Amino acid sequence: MKIKSLGRTGIRVSQICLGTMTWGTQNTLEEASAQMDYAVENGVNFFDTAEMYPVTPIGPETYGRTEEFIGEWLSARKKRDDIVLASKVAGPGRPWVRNGGPLTPEGIRTALDDSLKRLKTDYIDLYQVHWPNRNHFHFRNSWSYSPFGQDRFQARIDIAETLDTLDDLVKAGKIRAIGLSNETCWGAMKYLERAEAKDRARIATVQNEYNLLYRHHDLDMAELAYHEDVGLLAFSPLAAGLLTGKYRNGKLPEGSRAAVSSADLGGRLQEHQEPAVDAYCKLAETHGLDPAQMALGFVLSRPFVTAAIIGATTMEQLKTNIAAADVAMTDDILGDIARVHRTFPAPI
Repeated sequence: MKIKSLGRTGIRVSQICLGTMTWGTQNTLEEASAQMDYAVENGVNFFDTAEMYPVTPIGPETYGRTEEFIGEWLSARKKRDDIVLASKVAGPGRPWVRNGGPLTPEGIRTALDDSLKRLKTDYIDLYQVHWPNRNHFHFRNSWSYSPFGQDRFQARIDIAETLDTLDDLVKAGKIRAIGLSNETCWGAMKYLERAEAKDRARIATVQNEYNLLYRHHDLDMAELAYHEDVGLLAFSPLAAGLLTGKYRNGKLPEGSRAAVSSADLGGRLQEHQEPAVDAYCKLAETHGLDPAQMALGFVLSRPFVTAAIIGATTMEQLKTNIAAADVAMTDDILGDIARVHRTFPAPI
């Protein structure tokens, strides 16, 4: 298990980060605890969660339950100092989260204090803004996205107030480092510019989707990562399970995310992904690799990636995903992946 630097913070994290968004709906406390035990035993020291987890389904009845599960485990195992713990404060749009209103300084402070209580800790290592107040192209919005119409003054005010509040919380010792999620290159640079100009805490990471089917981060965000030491925490590295091949040929496995939620995996499970997934699965077979491990191995091979956030509902899935850290991505494999990508550059 490789260990990476979390931006310029001095915090060191495993290149595999344990995602947690199924804990509390698809996974029980006992199953979540077993996952955390196994992950730590196999070199993972980095957990990622959020105040609004679990999902599948998501709603007011389960809000905060995942953090409660992690808090129970941390309390029982006495391993708080061994874990780099990341969580997130939700942006606007969910009526059961601060009435669905925009993120505010007061909302950030309240959300953090509530997360600390659920997690049974007095600090969070990496606290992230889950999504911005303004509209953005993430969550399949790229096909209709336009920044024109955004309030340019309010967008800057939101970033300034958010960063200043997070900086206060760093100084108070409640968080060690800050990050963004579902953010754009412009937004990230505005945080960095204010941090430099006003001597505020500096963002360490951006948590955005990245996988073989969705590679926006290869472009302007990669340049940002290189010049500013802001690494990617890649969520959905298996494209919500598509890249395991389990949904090929119209299959809907019992207990899978798509089956449990009767959903399209956030717009991913549609006809355009089918030939691309089939090509990647056949490529993995040609090289004698598990499709999930090849997909994760590719993400881990990217120079801008700090960590890939894996998620699992079964121990078998978890073991497969963590073992991807040992997969050697040869030039031949990467070359073949590049050829498939050229054929299917944006299938989801």
